[in-house]
Amino acid sequence: MTQQPPRPPAGKRALFARGSWTETARIAALLRGETVGGALLLAATVVALVWANSPWSNAYDALSEFRIGPSVLGLNLPLETWAADGLLAIFFFVVGLELKREFVAGDLRDPARAALPIAAAVGGMLMPALIFVLVNLRTGDGALSGWAIPTATDIAFAVAVLAVVSTHLPSSLRTFLLTLAVVDDLLAITVIAIFYTDDLDVAMLGAALIPLTLFTVAVQKKVRSWWVLLPLAAATWVLVHESGIHATVAGVLLGFAVPVVRSRAAGGPDAGPGLAEHFERRIRPVSAGFAVPVFAFFAAGVTVGGISGLTSALTDSVALGIIAGLVVGKTVGVFGTTYLLSRFTRAVLDEGLSWIDVFGVAILAGIGFTVSLLIGDLAFGAGSVRDDHVKIGVLAGSVLAALLASIVLRLRNRAYRIIAENEARDDDGDGIPDVYQSTD
Repeated sequence: MTQQPPRPPAGKRALFARGSWTETARIAALLRGETVGGALLLAATVVALVWANSPWSNAYDALSEFRIGPSVLGLNLPLETWAADGLLAIFFFVVGLELKREFVAGDLRDPARAALPIAAAVGGMLMPALIFVLVNLRTGDGALSGWAIPTATDIAFAVAVLAVVSTHLPSSLRTFLLTLAVVDDLLAITVIAIFYTDDLDVAMLGAALIPLTLFTVAVQKKVRSWWVLLPLAAATWVLVHESGIHATVAGVLLGFAVPVVRSRAAGGPDAGPGLAEHFERRIRPVSAGFAVPVFAFFAAGVTVGGISGLTSALTDSVALGIIAGLVVGKTVGVFGTTYLLSRFTRAVLDEGLSWIDVFGVAILAGIGFTVSLLIGDLAFGAGSVRDDHVKIGVLAGSVLAALLASIVLRLRNRAYRIIAENEARDDDGDGIPDVYQSTD
């Protein structure tokens, strides 16, 4: 007999209810890729930290500051800038694809299911920003410009932590974490575009609309040829970069332009997955396996300066605000928003889950590595003393959040294992676990 998905009490809506098997399988495959990317991210970070604090630290600095690119286009940039502006544009292109796919063709096209991760992402940004501001309210010296640093969640780092602690986190919570992080990234890039743009060149920004429009028309007509799309994407990136807006914004805009679902006329040649899915399969490995780790390599290499240097950094109110924002702010923001949403909507947690699970995931969301480092560079300037303190604060806050989340989630691993076994059971042997039979 096929086991039916658990149902909430009559008249109650379930929070973190199990989604469709199609979407669950897709996200499981996606997160497996993120696990590999997270391992590479951690490795790149460790290498950068060791090198920057070794006798050969000058070589690391020289590599970071090595300039390459055409001067005539204003793109003779240091490698660390290419990593932050160029490689992260690839990362945000994938973010744009993922977000559009989730809300157009995924389970989150249902507004009721989308409301929770969106609300949690907003709460998980507002509370860290508020805590950072409170810690630095009387500091002065431009410290408040870093208010957005602790607002980001790094999904690759978070998934790597889950892999390391071997937790069988239920698919609904993994999906929630992924969606929260993607919405978080979109909000972060919006913050960067609005609050970290000093000099806006309207003419260049307007010019960027031309290749962006041509790219949009091409992908809407199902063009896949790289020799058509890549030059248009590159031109959009260059013009957005020259406009004064951070060039990673171009990545999100290009991602949003790609169609998600292809035309499915009966028997027609267009039946099948959309271009967004096609591009995501091709580009996500480049993003997770190369772009983000290389950015981390150049961004995380801070020279600590021994115990005295570490003490100096951790007594800086900016670093303290970042740590408090990531560890306390994220937890309170994500968990508190989720709890309030359940109270006001009279929703209950899905069967098998408890609030300690939500608490653990909320702590895990405090890992804010990649985008936090990017915002830190924009807020205080790459290579500045305060930027070094930002890096130490982000590293300390992310590691502390990872450790605390690991402890909380490991306490529930036995319950997670039971849920995982139930979700994998396929008594009728049709390739679809029985608990999903009534949800597809």
